[in-house]
Amino acid sequence: MLIDTHIHAYTDSLAERVIKKLSATADCPCYTDGTIAGARAMLERCGVDLGVLLPIATKPTQQTTINNWAKEVYSGNIISFGTVHPLAEDALDELDRIKSLGLKGIKMHNDYQGVFIFDEHCHRIYKRCEELGLPIVFHMGYDPVSPLVHRAMPYDLIEICKKYPKLNVIGAHMGGNYAWEAVLRYIAGIRNLYFDTAFVAKDIDPLLFEAIVKKHGTDRILFASDLPWSDPRTAVKLIDKLDVPDGEKDKIFYKNAQELLHI
Repeated sequence: MLIDTHIHAYTDSLAERVIKKLSATADCPCYTDGTIAGARAMLERCGVDLGVLLPIATKPTQQTTINNWAKEVYSGNIISFGTVHPLAEDALDELDRIKSLGLKGIKMHNDYQGVFIFDEHCHRIYKRCEELGLPIVFHMGYDPVSPLVHRAMPYDLIEICKKYPKLNVIGAHMGGNYAWEAVLRYIAGIRNLYFDTAFVAKDIDPLLFEAIVKKHGTDRILFASDLPWSDPRTAVKLIDKLDVPDGEKDKIFYKNAQELLHI
């Protein structure tokens, strides 16, 4: 079984425009047309049983509409997270609604949202998510939308994980895109922290990847692709090469996600 814990898609009315813009910004190939239908088809083609959709509210006014859409498309091989914007006055109320909708957690992308991960506006969100039992996925490390300013770096997670010990934190991109040496040195081994493998397979040194996995523990690594920006099969190949027993790989491929997300 495979559960891809990090995929993206957009409404049919926006998908073409968003994909064109983001592909140009990132100079990156795209593996679907950006729609939910395209994501479903690609997951099936790659032999992935479930994909976890991670929407992002880039403006405070977007969160309610996006979460309604996330609930609408939550079916079949798509599981949905929700999103809030740190500067939204009603962010805490929206978190309560996300919980009531049955969405599995929230996604924050501080570069797109324009707020540093340690900003005071964010801590009320972390506290409420801890109370509600909602995991938070953070985009971590480099992103081409903000090449010179990185608003969520590996060492920033130390304080968050310590201050909110019952909060399940997911550091996307193995805890910090293109900052993997810092991940290994500073945050690998933190107990309430997970890493996902989204968009790392083509660039991370396999030996560094294995070192992070072994130090952090296979019980807190999540298979992920970052679809449509990466083919899930590349992440499968990276994980398959790990020098760990197959049972430990099964944890990464699906068992950890099942336990964390109550699937």
